[in-house]
This record gives sequence, C-alpha cells and structure tokens, in this order.
Amino acid sequence: MYDKEQSRKKQSTMDNSAKCPVPHGGHTQVGQSNMNWWPKALNLDILHQHDTKTNPLGEDFNYREEVKKLDFAALKKDMNDLMVDSQKWWPADWGHYGGLMIRLAWHSAGSYRTADGRGGAGSGSNRFAPLNSWPDNTNLDKARRLLWPIKKKYGNKLSWADLFILAGNVAYESMGLKTFGFGYGRPDVWHPEKDIYWGSEREWLAPSDERYTNVENPATMQNPLAAVQMGLIYVNPEGVNGKPDPLKTALHIRETFARMAMNDEETVALTAGGHTVGKTHGNGDAANLGPEPEAADISEQGLGWMNHKTRSIGRDTVTSGIEGAWTTNPTKWDNGYFYMLFNHEWELKKSPAGVHQWEPVKIKDEDRPVDVEDASIKMTPIMTDADMAMIKDPIYRAISERFRDDQDYFSEVFARAWFKLTHRDMGPKVRYIGPEVPAEDLIWQDPVPAGKTGYDVEAVKAKIDAAGLSIAEMVSTAWDSARTFRGSDLRGGANGARIRLEPQRSWVGNEPERLNKVLNVLEPIAKDAGVSVADVIILAGNLGIEKAIKAAGMNVKVPFAPGRGDATAEQTDAESFAPLEPLHDGFRNWQKDDYIVTAEELLLDRAQLMNLTAVEMTVLIGGMRVLGTNHGGTKHGVLTDNVGALSNDFFVNLTDMNLVWEPTGENSYNLRDRNNGAVKFTATRADLVFGSNSILRSYVEVYAQDDNKERFVRDFVAAWTKVVNADRFDLVS
Repeated sequence: MYDKEQSRKKQSTMDNSAKCPVPHGGHTQVGQSNMNWWPKALNLDILHQHDTKTNPLGEDFNYREEVKKLDFAALKKDMNDLMVDSQKWWPADWGHYGGLMIRLAWHSAGSYRTADGRGGAGSGSNRFAPLNSWPDNTNLDKARRLLWPIKKKYGNKLSWADLFILAGNVAYESMGLKTFGFGYGRPDVWHPEKDIYWGSEREWLAPSDERYTNVENPATMQNPLAAVQMGLIYVNPEGVNGKPDPLKTALHIRETFARMAMNDEETVALTAGGHTVGKTHGNGDAANLGPEPEAADISEQGLGWMNHKTRSIGRDTVTSGIEGAWTTNPTKWDNGYFYMLFNHEWELKKSPAGVHQWEPVKIKDEDRPVDVEDASIKMTPIMTDADMAMIKDPIYRAISERFRDDQDYFSEVFARAWFKLTHRDMGPKVRYIGPEVPAEDLIWQDPVPAGKTGYDVEAVKAKIDAAGLSIAEMVSTAWDSARTFRGSDLRGGANGARIRLEPQRSWVGNEPERLNKVLNVLEPIAKDAGVSVADVIILAGNLGIEKAIKAAGMNVKVPFAPGRGDATAEQTDAESFAPLEPLHDGFRNWQKDDYIVTAEELLLDRAQLMNLTAVEMTVLIGGMRVLGTNHGGTKHGVLTDNVGALSNDFFVNLTDMNLVWEPTGENSYNLRDRNNGAVKFTATRADLVFGSNSILRSYVEVYAQDDNKERFVRDFVAAWTKVVNADRFDLVS
C-alpha cells in the first residue's frame, strides 16, 4: 500500500507540473534564440522589420495622405496652449514646457548620422527601446505623455514622429523665435528599428575609449557611430569620459556634429540656441531614481526614472544631474546665452547630484534666473563643459562673438540649423507637407530640377540600342547610378544623375573608365533628344535587361517612368556625398578592401539601406550575376555558361549536388565537379551564403525550379524597377 500511495502522489505531482503554463515563445526570462545557438549565422531580421503585421493601421493606410487632411491651424493653437498648461504630475518649469519639448525634438532628431543615414526623427522611434531608455533621454518619457492628449485628438492624421518635431518648433515660436519652417510627412514605425548599430558596449555610458582607436583623436571614432558614449546623443556634458576639459570637449563636439552634417557655425548656433531656453535638472540624488522605462515595473505603465522616495518634480527633478538654467530668462528667445557666457568668469563646481558643472565666480543678482516654482528665489546659472568649449576653442569663440554682437544673425543661423537638424532625414523637399514648408531650395536637400516626361521613350531607346553598348555596360551603369539610394535618410539614387558629377564620377566602385565610356555615349543621346541624362541612364539599363530576357527565350517589358532631372554641380554639395560612396557592393560582387565584416554581412547592410526584402535581394543577386555585371568583369558567382541571358542558372548551379565547393582564400571558392574534380565556377561568400543560409536557400530553391523560370524574370524586373525608382518621390503621394 505504501508503495502504491507514494507512486500515486509522485504521478500526481508530475501531472500537475505538466499542466503548468508553458510560454511557447512569450517567455522573456529564459530560453535560447537561434542567434544564441548559432551566433555566426546571417541574421536576416533587418530585411523583415516593419512588416505590415506590426502596423495596427493596416497596409492600406497612407499617412502621407492622411496628414494632408489635418487642420494645421487648430493643431498649432492646441500646441501653443499645451506649452503653458502645467500639469501637477509633471509641472512645467516656470509654467512653460518649452525647454522639455525642445529637448524631445532635439533628441529625436539628434541620433541621425551621415555615415549610413540611420537614426534621426523620421520614424518616431524615440518611443521604443533602446532610445526611450537611453540615459541621455531621461524624462523624455514625460514629454511624450504630455503630448498624448494632442496625439489622441488628431489621431491618424498626425504621426508621433511629426508631433515630436512640431513640439520643438512650437516651443521655440512660443518663446519668441521666428522659425525657418516645418514639414510634415514622417510616418511612424511600430517596433524598434533592428538595423541601427549603436555600439558594442554592454553598459550605459561605458568609457569613450571603447569606440575610439585613440580617444585623443576624435576622428578615430568607430564608424558609423556619431556619439562619444553608449546612450548619449553627442558628447558628455561633463567632459570627455566625464572629466572637464573644454578644449578636449570642443574637439569631440566638432567631430560628433560633423558626423551629423553640421559645420562649425551651425554647431555653435545649435549649442547656443538649445541652451538659450530651458534648464538642466540635478537637484537631488540620482540614486533615488528607479529604472529606465524598459526595465521599470509593470505598474509604472511605461514610465521610467520614477522617484518614489523623495519629491521628484519641479525644482527637485533629477535628469542629467547638472542643475540650473543657462540664462536669466529661460522661457524667452534672446541673446542671454552669450551675455551670460562672455560677461562672467566661470569656475568648476558640483551640482547637488554630484555632477561637474561650471558656475559664475561672481554674478549680479539681476542676472540670476528665478526658481522654476517660486519667482522670489534667485538661482545660480550654469554652463556645461560643452558650453565652455564655445569660448575656449578659438574657432568656436570667434563664431560666438559674432553671434553675441548680432542677435538677428544668430537667430537666422540657428533657425536654419534647427530646420536642418529636424528635417535632415526626410529626403528631398518634395516630401515635405503642410503650409509651413519653405520655398527656398537648400543644398543639403539635394535638389533636383524636374525632368521632361512627354517624349518618345521608344525613339530614345532605339538610339541607345544603336549605340553598341553591351548589356553589362548598360545594366552596371544604371545600377551604380541607383544603388546610392538610402532608405535611412532618403538620399542618393538615380534621379539627378549625380553619377556624372564629382565625386561620384571618380568613385572606384563606379569603375570610372567604364563609366566614362558609357556616359560619353549616353550624354549626347540625351542632349539630342532634349531629355535628362538621368532618364537615359535608367532607360539604357532597362534596355539591357530586356535584351537579356530575349536572350533567355522570353519577352517581358521593363517598366519605365520618365521625368528624372539632371542636377548641376551648383546644386550638389560634393562633400556631403562622400558618405554615400560604396565601399562594397555584393550585388556586383565587389569590395574596395578586405574588411573584418564578412561579405555577406556587408551585402545584407546594403540591401537594407536600399529597402530590399530578402527575396528581392536574392532575385537581384541571381540576375546580376548571369548578366555579367560584376565589378571589373570578374567571374565570381557567374554560375552560367550563357552570360548575358537572364536565366535562372545561378540558382540551378548553386543547388546542383553534382558540384562541390572548396575554399581558396578568405573570400574565394572554387566549384568543382564531384566526379572529375574539374573547376567549373568560382565564387565569394556573397554568392555561397545563398546556398548555405537555410532561409536564403529556400528562396533559391524556388527560383531553381523548372516551372519558375518566368517567375524569376518577372520578380527580377519588379525588384530592378523598385531599385531604379526608389528616389522617384514624384511618383508617389
């Protein structure tokens, strides 16, 4: 009996255990993902992000059409009202939320970097990790909640991305600045962006040394990063690695702002203009703050840095740890920043939170700002190490002196720089929406004149056909013209034909000798026809593909949309195009140099920047290889005996089990016949990954099927058309 009873109890325990809830993927505490098991596997997630399944508004929703229905005037009135409608749960400093809202806009836009065009305000991603929990973004969660009634009221007609920047604009206007303008049109994303590399550090504010070859030389910061520490927008306000030294800080300011496309004058204007209003917060013990939003308790409902131990609002708020206002009148746009900076001697002190800050040695009582809650209390103004850099660095000082002596000039430069900061990642002006879009064309917007549309496309195509260019020459030139497009900041692309201008004409990746040959043929054709070179380049590429399709025994037309224009050298900021230079292009099986990053990872990065899906990447690789478009005419990955015919041979040979691959170097392989050992083809990792990666191989197998030859051609044409039209914002709403 005893044995039976024990057996029964044991079985009962096992049964109950088996009935415990199993999370099946929803569990976040334990478990291993595929990337944990196989960390070297190619992660295709960056090509699959922002799937329509994550968008609650559905795939038919078009924000750019919805925002045009907005009552812009009513919205602006509501925003102005909000600025002075102080809430007890998070009261406004001096009864005005301007400083907080400017910081929200600034930090939304300030993550932008020119190296890859990623970051910035264009997607509203400040709502999600990691940005919503960066140390530099402490308490911006409160700004977003203060804006919720506005978002709730205007709903789908107003994106969070637009609202964040609009809040900064209205804040400045309500405090007396005449802004340069504003453009709506930033659609929201619905989950964290997976493609942005923020650094390899595993702790917030890890020492700067980790992202520099030599921290004494700011230019050695790891690309594409543009901030000195993990979790910061630009520089540490206390100094390099938290050690005050304005001259060293100045060097890092110059580098970080340059990586955000700002020159010295814009940098000084933005620093001064950002600190003309508002204040820093460090009147308390930062140790009393709870965790950031992503780590906070569920009861906090997405808010972070909550202080349940002491009073933590108003004058007792702790954010950066630095405490004080920069100017006498922190809710007024004036020249108070330069007055304060130049008319006082400054000494290094510690805030109540124990953070380094600069305070005046001596100051008149009338120059002191008042307390945020009690106007009868006078406070001590402060400067950060970054502020001190504005007068210690000789270049910055000269600019600061000019701004000090000419308030109107300072206001104009700042307004333009602020507009650039908040619109840099929006692409060309044609994408701006609303009544406040400036009429002026700005060079950083990469302006392109409108092109001709009503011409005889077939007649121009016939002239190109008669010119005797090869399929590879036509397709490669069109591809090189279009591949510079970056979905991150919507720069680059074929429109404008800047491939015929410097610096692009001399880029190694564009094969200058071949490029010049092709342009010398196509430019006269464009001139004779009275159409743009940009159109003729793409039309030639389309012609090459149509000829390759016929060579494969099919007849499929490649769509063509005329209307591209030709940018001039005067419309082109040559220096700003340097970051767009391709250092690698897996689609043409080329790398400028050997890199630590593998060829397949580089290919993945370019595909993501071009807004391609994994399937589109696959089909383009297969087509470009058999068209013979490799850089320099190399044969790697050209898995066909019929080069120039748009066949599915690349996929067929990649899946042929009669063939076996052997490495011949770090990024080179031979394909041998299993029976006789003869070398049939060569390849790189950018080729072989399509057979080795299980997801990519599943696509390859589809296109290798005998019944999918025409599907491959049609899918290639669709992907090609997407690439060459990526920057045709005039074709979409």
